[in-house]
Amino acid sequence: MGNLQNVDYSTKVIEMKSITKKFGPFIANDHIDLTVYKGEVHALLGENGAGKSTLMNQLYGMIEPTQGDIYIHGQRVKVTNPNIAIGQGIGMVHQHFMLVEPFTVVENIILGCELTKSMGVLNMQKAKDDVKALSEKYGLFVNPDDKIEDITVGMQQRVEILKALYRGADILILDEPTAVLTPQEIKDLIGIIDNLTKEGKTVIIITHKLKEIKEVADQCTIIRRGKCIDSVKVEDVTEEELAAKMVGREVTFKVPKDDAQPTDVVLSIKDLVVKDNRGLVAVNGLSLEVKRGEILGIAGVDGNGQSELVEALTGLRPTESGQVCVNGKEITNFSPRKVMDNKVSTIPQDRQKRGLVLDFTVYENMVLENFINEPFSKKGILQKDAIIDYAKKLINTFDIRPTDETAHAKSLSGGNQQKVIIAREIMNDPDILIATQPTRGLDVGAIEYVHKALVKQRDENKGVLLISLELDEIMNVADRIAVIYEGKIVCVMDQKDATEMKLGLEMAGGKK
Repeated sequence: MGNLQNVDYSTKVIEMKSITKKFGPFIANDHIDLTVYKGEVHALLGENGAGKSTLMNQLYGMIEPTQGDIYIHGQRVKVTNPNIAIGQGIGMVHQHFMLVEPFTVVENIILGCELTKSMGVLNMQKAKDDVKALSEKYGLFVNPDDKIEDITVGMQQRVEILKALYRGADILILDEPTAVLTPQEIKDLIGIIDNLTKEGKTVIIITHKLKEIKEVADQCTIIRRGKCIDSVKVEDVTEEELAAKMVGREVTFKVPKDDAQPTDVVLSIKDLVVKDNRGLVAVNGLSLEVKRGEILGIAGVDGNGQSELVEALTGLRPTESGQVCVNGKEITNFSPRKVMDNKVSTIPQDRQKRGLVLDFTVYENMVLENFINEPFSKKGILQKDAIIDYAKKLINTFDIRPTDETAHAKSLSGGNQQKVIIAREIMNDPDILIATQPTRGLDVGAIEYVHKALVKQRDENKGVLLISLELDEIMNVADRIAVIYEGKIVCVMDQKDATEMKLGLEMAGGKK
């Protein structure tokens, strides 16, 4: 839980009054009021597409409100661009980082406000010293000389926070800060937020992770479909109450399902060896079977060969040796198209890079894999009406918002982008569905939805291979659990026999 002793309730640092934002006929924010106090960790909670990021993008000057007023430190301010927000002491760390990958940490932090010596020469030593002092003050340890492309996502996030602090931010907006972090990095981030508020900074977190709100936030404002539903003290509510306010109904945290009724083997992997981008062995003689009518979960710490395994199964990475069979037919080293033709569907771990063409419309993304087939194509000519009718049906069935099939995929929230992918992959009627991190960055309502969709596939006698870094998800959804360690399956157990302790030991190579 947040540190209430850091909060100064006599000082309002942000007041947003009756903020309304329209995009054409669509109302993203509908007369929202928000008050944030000095030293507070204030959570903005809502489903994907509820309007949280839109609200904060107005505070940061990325977009302008259609109507409403913004007060910063009691003064009414027209925030027409981010430079005005930065000048008012506001910094924002976006969900998708705004960093120049070939540049170093220090180059990214000082970009746009470089320190120079005489004759306009960059004073890199002074910059490095300043960055080092800032990073030590807030527990944001980074190496100023590392290149962005060589550091972890968690480290990149620290660079973004330092970038804001370097520009004098005393109000920090963090948009979905834990969506791409490992459990250890999340723990580190919570410590960093604690350090920031102890130094008198104010933090606004956009999130839908209830557990983290309970751990870190003092106050929580809930937004649902563009409207402010409630503002509550975090210590006064349970996770279940927050979930119900957010979604507008009770949410089941544990997906209801009957015992699995597995039948014949649908996916068989034997002695698979796959190399990573550096030419090192990432999947090391891995063997596994998935049956129809079951969800087999693969648990493991990130970087133990999961990505390379999925890429090899789906034709995106060559295998060195071993065998992959679907329904008894070998598909090793088949092209992605041939893999799909053999009734394999995939929910990829990176929805933006691998799951969607962001500049395409929703209806175009819905038929990416089968536009060559009737009724979407006749004699090689695309049948737009048929594609749009199909997309409308899927939007309705899978509750994709906004309900506009002509919207571009990049304009959708993360959760709705994920729903587009799930709709497409499930409607392809696979025999085996490979789901990689299917709920990464999703809210509880969307997570519940995805889990039910996976169980429904299982109950329709399909095989489901679920790869997730979320141990809770694996234990909740899978019928059998395999643990991957250093590219090998080190154990397979029935979900009923699995405990966090047992799985954690295997994931850390404890038996070895």
